Amino acid sequence: MTDSRDMLDLPADMSAVPLALQWIEGLAGRLDWPARIAFGLALSLDEALTNVVSYAFTPPGPGTPAITVSCQADDTCVRVELRDNGRPYDPTADEPPPLVTCLDEARVGGHGMRLMRHYLDGLDYRRQDGWNCLTLVMKKP
Repeated sequence: MTDSRDMLDLPADMSAVPLALQWIEGLAGRLDWPARIAFGLALSLDEALTNVVSYAFTPPGPGTPAITVSCQADDTCVRVELRDNGRPYDPTADEPPPLVTCLDEARVGGHGMRLMRHYLDGLDYRRQDGWNCLTLVMKKP
């Protein structure tokens, strides 16, 4: 069994998103992930990280805002963990808004979790030692 681990510290602002996407795309190429896994993890990381930098640190809390993303890949799956020390928030607890038949009736916001659940094989949240930890999992074929 092969096992690969990587980690990246990110700024707690919108500049984190392109940095994280460049990092995950680099891993996908280096570790030869199937296109489905590379796309699903990049899309999901983009969505989750955008929400973290938009909401986790507003209003500012005590301490310096911090975000890390790590990846562990083995023969069976790829796991990406996004950690932040912002306000406690479990994005997996929210139900996405209902789908509508007409775009004019659609509500803005809340559809990112639906996309993530569609592409990912696993999505798990936990609060540990003052950190929000969101784990994104995709199984390898």
